[in-house]
Amino acid sequence: MASLDAFASHRERVHRALSQRFGDAWPARFGEVLQYPLSTGGKRVRPVLCLMASEAVGGDAAAALPAAMAVELVHTYSLVHDDLPCMDDDDERRGRPTVHKVYDDGTAVLCGDALLTEAFAVLTEAELPAEVVVALVRRLADASGYRGMVGGQAADVGLGGPVTDVDTLLRLHRGKTGALLAASAAMGGMSAQATGDAMAALEAYGQAVGLAFQLADDVLDADEDAGDDGPPSYVKLLGIDETRRRAEALRDEALAAAAVLPRGEALAALARFVVDRDH
Repeated sequence: MASLDAFASHRERVHRALSQRFGDAWPARFGEVLQYPLSTGGKRVRPVLCLMASEAVGGDAAAALPAAMAVELVHTYSLVHDDLPCMDDDDERRGRPTVHKVYDDGTAVLCGDALLTEAFAVLTEAELPAEVVVALVRRLADASGYRGMVGGQAADVGLGGPVTDVDTLLRLHRGKTGALLAASAAMGGMSAQATGDAMAALEAYGQAVGLAFQLADDVLDADEDAGDDGPPSYVKLLGIDETRRRAEALRDEALAAAAVLPRGEALAALARFVVDRDH
């Protein structure tokens, strides 16, 4: 399918751009540290979504590349910190040792700090009007900070108390997972300087896909997350059939939003991939 070819092409484009960062790091070995979590593969759904969103409204993916890189840098920093012993305490990610296992805890903290900071530096390199760059910075800050991803992570570590109902879990995931995915779609449109109905459609698409992604993950991880000691999940609260039904309903919302856009076919394919994938 042409849309899947586009996904692979965009993913490789982002990978190449990110692999060229941090060559001027000091100490020099810190550059190696910073590249390590960026080189572990992954689907790169967020940056690809950003580039596809730009193209869906008639924009040039090249103009959206800084925004795509920025969201992936933020996402990667969050994974480095999530893997730490004080958070999820994971020894492996994508089949490779996590940053704190290869190096040490302190180095992993600094690695995440640097990746997050660099995300905003990358945005300032965008060849866009100053007011658009400022708007991109603000959107990413909102999505990744206490109003979005970090706020959701705070709830996930228990600061809001136990998560025992669906509404609380939805709010948690709209922050922890959904906010950055929604911002990816919006920032692609902003990079193309889209307005009006096109931006509204991208916002609706991003919100739907952002939540569908987590619901689909819960279905895939149902066996791993089972039991009282596992994390709260939609499958535990709703059952696997209802969780799948809700993910499919959100996919259909995303498809309806993509249909409004001038070139929304690739976004439609991405929405199907997010919900229908088997890994």
